Amino acid sequence: MHASTRAVIGVDAPIALADQAVHLTVSGLEPHDEITVGSAATAYDGKVWHGRATFTADDDGVVDLSTTRPVSGTYNMVDGMGLFWSMRPSAGDPNSDYFLPHYPESSPSYAVQITVTAHGRQLAGRTLTREWAAKGVSARTLTLAHDKVIGEMFLPRPGTPRHPAVLAFGGSEGGVSMKWEAALLASHGYPTLALGYFGEHGLPATLHNVPLEYFATAARLLAAQPDVDPAHIIAMGYSRGSEPALLLAEDYPRLIHGVVVYSPSSNVNPGYPGRGNAWTKDGHPIPQGSIPLDHLSGPLLAIAGADDALWPSPTYVKAITGNLHAIHDRHPYRALVYPGAGHGVGTFPFLAEGTVAPSMGGNRVGNAVARERGWPKLLDLLADTQT
Repeated sequence: MHASTRAVIGVDAPIALADQAVHLTVSGLEPHDEITVGSAATAYDGKVWHGRATFTADDDGVVDLSTTRPVSGTYNMVDGMGLFWSMRPSAGDPNSDYFLPHYPESSPSYAVQITVTAHGRQLAGRTLTREWAAKGVSARTLTLAHDKVIGEMFLPRPGTPRHPAVLAFGGSEGGVSMKWEAALLASHGYPTLALGYFGEHGLPATLHNVPLEYFATAARLLAAQPDVDPAHIIAMGYSRGSEPALLLAEDYPRLIHGVVVYSPSSNVNPGYPGRGNAWTKDGHPIPQGSIPLDHLSGPLLAIAGADDALWPSPTYVKAITGNLHAIHDRHPYRALVYPGAGHGVGTFPFLAEGTVAPSMGGNRVGNAVARERGWPKLLDLLADTQT
């Protein structure tokens, strides 16, 4: 067998949205030669993350990353995007760290360097660009003084027909934590408001006594945008954010027309940290306990990881859909529980993230598979909502 002296990296989309899979091939190799394909990207803190997979070329001197299992590397199954989600930091535990690129408004893309090496020599290199926002997507920072809410509004390029819109918010991490999701959803044509509801100046410092009316104000602001179909507003909440998402759909059925929840609870839980009340309505605490779901006016999608170690979200998603089944809800609803995934079961795929084991549960492979399969289900729900 001769050693390869050259290689050609082929890719169908050198510039693509961060949630879009790309098809990578390496050609021009000697048949059956062993090569290593590497990936590298720099996080916002300057830390460089690396992925690696060693392959054996076929009879034609080609490696198709979408159909070939690595001999070894940072992932070990057939996965054309394995080099992206399996990247690891140069130092530290990949299970307890996150690859965090710059936020969309400061840097709307990040670069991934792909290299091919064999026998101690680099044979080829190519830079891929992963975009958070498609061309023409606009972002606007919302303030309490001007908008009465805090968040980031992402709108599709001008001229896009009216689409369903998403009000997105995270959980106990606080702040405006769904910016990347919002930018990507707007890039798919769905106006999205990434909302902060505590942990920002002017808002409650902790998850205590957050008014449900605050979320309703944000939903009305979103519905008033010219690119938005006001009859199709979807509330999307992650973890503790699942509680206001479900409460909004129940208490404001003319304003909220569907729900997507990741790693959810079917209950109203105490404030965090400590105890007390998390949510209020009309100036009164919303009672803790099971959230009623008999006034929903649209579809529901609940996604959980089977190995969630933070709380029993698989049980909660079954309770949510079980309640809807019991009342014969006329709208479509679906529970997805992904094996091997933990609390980090969502949202968009292909970004290298740890499991923060053991508190979050699951493993990197399980989370990566769940995100790749679960994100299209969200996009399908939005597409079905507009038809």
